[in-house]
Amino acid sequence: MKKKRKKILLGPVITILILILVIIGASAIASLLGATGEITTITNGTYETSATTVKSLFSEEGIKYLFSSPVQTFQTFKPLVLLIISLMAISIGKASGLFKAVFTPLRKLKPWLITFLTLFVGIVSSFFSDCGYIILLPLAAVFYGYIGRNSVLGILTAFIGITMGYGAGLVFNFDDYQLGLLTREAALTVDEEYIFNAWSNSFIMFASAIILTVIGTLIIETFLKSKVKESIKEEDEFTTSKKGLVFSTIAFVLLLLSFIYMIIPGLPGSGLLLDTSEKDYVAELLGGGAPFNDAFLFMFLIILMICSFIYGFISKNIKNTNDFSVGLSKEFDNLGYIFVLMFFVSLLASILSFTNLGEVIGSWLISFMDNLEFTGLPLILIMFFIIVLMSILIPDAVTKWTIASPIIVPLFMKANITPDFTQFIFKAADSVGKGITPFFIYFIVMLALLEKYNSKESVKITVFGTMKMLLPTILLCMVVWVLILIAWFIIGIPIGPGTFATM
Repeated sequence: MKKKRKKILLGPVITILILILVIIGASAIASLLGATGEITTITNGTYETSATTVKSLFSEEGIKYLFSSPVQTFQTFKPLVLLIISLMAISIGKASGLFKAVFTPLRKLKPWLITFLTLFVGIVSSFFSDCGYIILLPLAAVFYGYIGRNSVLGILTAFIGITMGYGAGLVFNFDDYQLGLLTREAALTVDEEYIFNAWSNSFIMFASAIILTVIGTLIIETFLKSKVKESIKEEDEFTTSKKGLVFSTIAFVLLLLSFIYMIIPGLPGSGLLLDTSEKDYVAELLGGGAPFNDAFLFMFLIILMICSFIYGFISKNIKNTNDFSVGLSKEFDNLGYIFVLMFFVSLLASILSFTNLGEVIGSWLISFMDNLEFTGLPLILIMFFIIVLMSILIPDAVTKWTIASPIIVPLFMKANITPDFTQFIFKAADSVGKGITPFFIYFIVMLALLEKYNSKESVKITVFGTMKMLLPTILLCMVVWVLILIAWFIIGIPIGPGTFATM
């Protein structure tokens, strides 16, 4: 009788270390072979092409970087700082009993409706860029625990909503603004009268958000939910207080209105979170110098601290200031693992960036597409899949579009496809690409949270195991995205006010 071979399960840290070694080895070989890519940029309406080479870690420069950069990289690793702030906010919301009072009544909702709402909130959260991951992933875990569903399913559902919905949403976000500036710069080389409009994709974005939420709910309830069978009820001894909920709600509304006032220009004392040096409101709110971008997560923390303080003291869940102080750290229990993962993923991202491997391969893919001379739907489809492939090594949208837009936007304009629709195709493809790459930082954040809430010791949370579990859902969502793009292109209805897919 043959013995069954035991499956070798690679933990996330070992997997990340293997990926680092693969990048080091691949970059060394590529550097030895003289691998070079041509990156095109546009300066003052003029194309400038420069060669980018793959750098090896085995060079003198590479060895110095390998040993000198990890500590500094981790010190300035922004996702870690944002996550700490978010976890403090969610900790006090939970420790005060506020979340229990708000979430427990939702237990009466149908499971499919919970999935629908989680996906929709995830898609809408794209307005806050990466903060959506930082806030919603741990919050979804707490929410699902209180309504009697598995927190693991909540984390996975929120991740799918934020990632697959990156190209959708109800309004434009900060990335839309940054991508739009690059799109405008590239479009002006073909049409000097082109004007960038932040609302140009608003119709198709809104429709995509609804379609993805509806079909995504069906996909998750049919395929993903069966892989996460446990239903876990969050048990605690917190008391509920209607009076506390009323006063904390009043505080929430007043604080929210105060922060909204800070992003309204032209009123007495308003606009404190805007970059008043900009002329366009979109730039004032979402530009690189706008205080709102960095202030949002801190505002989230302030709101939850004040509302939780009020609710906790009225309900007696928080009896003194020491309880309040300790309550800010409750959600960090069993989460030391995430700091380990964040260190190694910051090292992985840093090394990948140093080698230029992603940029060189990305430039090859763009040049390949440029030489195909496709038009119409074939051009749209080939671009979609090229961007998905680029996203594996370059998850960041702005970095990818910086490389791709100088070539792709003029190419599509010559094929009678508008720059606005071209940018939307890019965002849709980027959504899918983020969901299938282990190099995406917030995928690793999700793994750490899955480990925290994984109650089955027999089930091990691994990088490729989680990707395998998510892959059917991601691929089905990809099909939905492709069908949306094809349908909108063929039907020819506006993608936004006065804007169409074709010129």
